[in-house]
Amino acid sequence: MYSSTLKYSLIVSLISLSMLTQAQDKKTETPANIEASTLTEEIEVVRPYKPVLADAVKIRRNPDMDNQKPFKPVLNYSIIDKKLELNSNIKELQAQKMEDERASILSHNFVKLGAGNFNTAQGEFYVNSGSDEALQTGAYFKHLSQQGNLHHQQFSNQEMGIFGRTIGNSYAASGNLKYDRNSFFYYGFDPTSAVAPDMSKQRNNIISAEAEIMNKYSESAVINYTTNIKAYQFSTLSDAKESSVVLSGALNRDLNTFNLGLNASVDFTSTKDVSIDIKNNILRANPYLSFKGDLYNLKLGANIVQELGTNSRLNIFPSVSAEFAVLPGYANVFAKVNGDVLKTSIREIAFENPFLNENIGIKNSLEKINVEAGLNGNVGATFGYKIMAFYKNIENMLLFMNNPAKINRFDVIYDQGKSSILGLEGEVNIKASDVFEIGGKAQIFNYDLATESQAWFKPNFRLISNAKAQVNQKLYLNAELLFQGETKAKVNSTPGEFKASTLKSFMDLSAGAEYKVNKKIGVYLRANNLMGQSYQRYLFYPKMGLTLFGGLNYSF
Repeated sequence: MYSSTLKYSLIVSLISLSMLTQAQDKKTETPANIEASTLTEEIEVVRPYKPVLADAVKIRRNPDMDNQKPFKPVLNYSIIDKKLELNSNIKELQAQKMEDERASILSHNFVKLGAGNFNTAQGEFYVNSGSDEALQTGAYFKHLSQQGNLHHQQFSNQEMGIFGRTIGNSYAASGNLKYDRNSFFYYGFDPTSAVAPDMSKQRNNIISAEAEIMNKYSESAVINYTTNIKAYQFSTLSDAKESSVVLSGALNRDLNTFNLGLNASVDFTSTKDVSIDIKNNILRANPYLSFKGDLYNLKLGANIVQELGTNSRLNIFPSVSAEFAVLPGYANVFAKVNGDVLKTSIREIAFENPFLNENIGIKNSLEKINVEAGLNGNVGATFGYKIMAFYKNIENMLLFMNNPAKINRFDVIYDQGKSSILGLEGEVNIKASDVFEIGGKAQIFNYDLATESQAWFKPNFRLISNAKAQVNQKLYLNAELLFQGETKAKVNSTPGEFKASTLKSFMDLSAGAEYKVNKKIGVYLRANNLMGQSYQRYLFYPKMGLTLFGGLNYSF
């Protein structure tokens, strides 16, 4: 029974083993070195590939260069009719369109009225056609009157005029007509004299006109030109009259690296008084040749002046200037040598000293040579400067002196011969910002005269300064300073003799303020001679003390 059981168990095991081997993949190929009668099978187990570090040695270090089998892929193209956008790039920002800004309404007309101590009365009126730069016309009127504490210390000045300007495609033209009236009294007197002075009234009237036409500058223009005509009629209550007409023009042309030009003028002037009648005509011509580069500017020319009329004289002076950039944009060295005829006219003399006597002698001064040299430049956009030394040689230099018979009137005299002036001049302009600006100029003079002992009424030192400040959008401040050194005055005591008087130095400080209530209405306040000095610019004519005045202005 035991052997039967073993026999059946062996048969069942063989059947089970044969069924298990049916589940594996059988290799039908039989290796050649194995006999066919041997029962051998190879089983391949499939599992995930897990490389090991040792497999790296199987990789070839160098590519197989002999493998030249061509590869020609089959490509199919289809053209898309639209723009391909690269979404990876940052798109350009599109600015939002702003609404049209309304043009600001400008005020073209202005009225100013004020009053103050010393019976000060001030009035100004301006009217303009508009903001069109191609065509502008306008008119104005100004009045200022004052009365001091001294007898007949009165002044009155009126000025009115009309003007116009037009700009065409190739030219620009402008013109104006003006009337100026200055009334005053000869209020000066000698306190040591027992003779009562003549304090009669005087009035200077000037009617002037000017017209100018010029072409608009263009590099392609063959010639650039300017023409100008000026005329005036001067008269006084004492029957002094002067009329003048001046025609002037300028031509210049660019020729490669240099510029060729000519300035010329014709001056016809006639002066009449109670016992004088003088013709003072002057012809001028100034041809020049200039060279300009990045670091230099040279000008070579001559000044030819012909005097005609009562006196006739021909003079030819040099007209040479040069400028070199030592530190481009910061410092320039300059020098100039020229000469000219200094025309003498009653109008210009009366503007400098209104208290003139009758029958003023008219004689042109001759500036034989004028040499200037110095340094100028800028330090950034806020600081500009100029330092200059000069030397002038003048023949028949004009001076003033008190008339011995009428002590409160002035005669014109001339230093007969060659006089020289040596001086220094410095100028500074500072613009710290758009709301603050200050500038000033100082001059030092040293006179060496031919016949006169002193340069009468000419100071050895003069300082002029001004400042402007904007405190806020409504408040504006300004100030001016004038300082002048002592001067000498000449008074003829007896025929052939004279005495000299000294006029003390003085400082005149003025200041003003303006407050804008709104865009149209404003108030202002002005103070002149804040130091309160009753100084004298001309002998026996003291200035008024502290003057305060103010008022309103209106723009429309």
